[in-house]
Amino acid sequence: MSTVRTAHTIWAGNLVEGSGVVAFDSSGIHEQPVSWPSRAEEANGKTSPEELIAAAHSSCFSMALTHGLSGAGTPPAQLISGAEVTFQPGEGITGIHLTVEGIVPGIDNDTFAAAAEDAKKNCPVSQALAGTTITLTARLA
Repeated sequence: MSTVRTAHTIWAGNLVEGSGVVAFDSSGIHEQPVSWPSRAEEANGKTSPEELIAAAHSSCFSMALTHGLSGAGTPPAQLISGAEVTFQPGEGITGIHLTVEGIVPGIDNDTFAAAAEDAKKNCPVSQALAGTTITLTARLA
């Protein structure tokens, strides 16, 4: 069974001086403002496509890693995952760096790092972003 999630953006004005609002239709999360300066310079309280990708990637990666560790009989007590999406105006997204720190009873750091690499490779968001360089730092707490 497949699921569909939706969002939409209302934009007014040109790229540099205009602005928009991103609405999260499926979840009903509060609308978020977006603008070119918040994307290419400082966030100033607004989001960007790259921040939204970072949120999607870190949560998908966490789910994939949890699933892999649990399937191996070592469910995590806690994972703290992050994603840094680098955007270069004129070039686009130039890379994504995932980080994860975990509390996983019964495994060593090498086993954890291998599970994290597998999750990075196989999480659906990583697969959707396959044209982008994705790196990873993983360690046990």
